[in-house]
Amino acid sequence: MTVKELMTGKTPNPDFEGFVTNDDWVLAVDIGETPAESEGDYVVAQMGVAGLDAQMNPITQDKQYIRAGQSSTKTGTQRTFKVTGDRYVGDAFQDYCFSHKVKYGVGEAVSVDYIYFNILNGQGEKGRASIIVNSDGGGNSGENAAVDIDVKKTGALPEEYTYTPAGA
Repeated sequence: MTVKELMTGKTPNPDFEGFVTNDDWVLAVDIGETPAESEGDYVVAQMGVAGLDAQMNPITQDKQYIRAGQSSTKTGTQRTFKVTGDRYVGDAFQDYCFSHKVKYGVGEAVSVDYIYFNILNGQGEKGRASIIVNSDGGGNSGENAAVDIDVKKTGALPEEYTYTPAGA
């Protein structure tokens, strides 16, 4: 499913106020051989996904100073998405992640552009990330095959992103 397809009939309200559920967040990546024409063509991580855990992972440097004690300085942030769930063959996102090229790939071969935004207000971020496959299917007899993927920021800091419907 693409962002375009997911957002058909949905119009984010930039003034939305209220509680948000995990189902209100969208992680989508550009999996094409050539760059997508728009973010609307990015593929959504959704089918078979039970957990999408977005983490900021701050990086700090700690120092001890005379008469001042311990001090921490934030030196960066590593954005990480932990994608867990059940293997669904035929889903574009999962099929891409579990392709031989990505499972065993390194460096830029496993880097993709991504967007992450809230369906309710359209606000989020846009950046580049590496896809890291931790498990391509496991579990006990008779159970669905469990999967575990990390999508980790690479390169420059993500930019602010606002979803805008095509043609708007």
